[in-house]
Amino acid sequence: MKLSLTIVASEDKDEYLPLLLIADESEKAVKQYFADGDLFSIHINDELSGVILFTTIDVSTIELKNFALLKAYRGKGLGKKVIQTALSDYKEMGVKQVLVGTANSSIGNIAFYQKAGFRMKEIKRDFFLDYPEPIIENGIRALDMLMFQKELD
Repeated sequence: MKLSLTIVASEDKDEYLPLLLIADESEKAVKQYFADGDLFSIHINDELSGVILFTTIDVSTIELKNFALLKAYRGKGLGKKVIQTALSDYKEMGVKQVLVGTANSSIGNIAFYQKAGFRMKEIKRDFFLDYPEPIIENGIRALDMLMFQKELD
């Protein structure tokens, strides 16, 4: 399996909006952060398989804001490999920690990020109340954002 991440030029980011909406159902929310973030297209065996987007918090901290793999590529350990590849590059650039947030209702994401080495940092209560439509996953309404942190050592 050949995995590659390719930075997406600013003028091409709109083409990837459908993939970004897999991970974040609010187009309004995505458009607030995707212009300023580093968007990478994910290719597995030269086929577009997803996207991952990071924003800069400060010189030593980034936030993983959006990560989506097409359904055919999920559940095969590829997500962890994508994160490892991306974070290896950021570590070489001097990044020391990575933050990621997910909804309290995203049970699979909560498990995934912990398996990828992230630890619980904080809870942003009522984060999803501003979304235009309620998000329901696993029979649970998304209300709070659970923030996780990973140190790059």
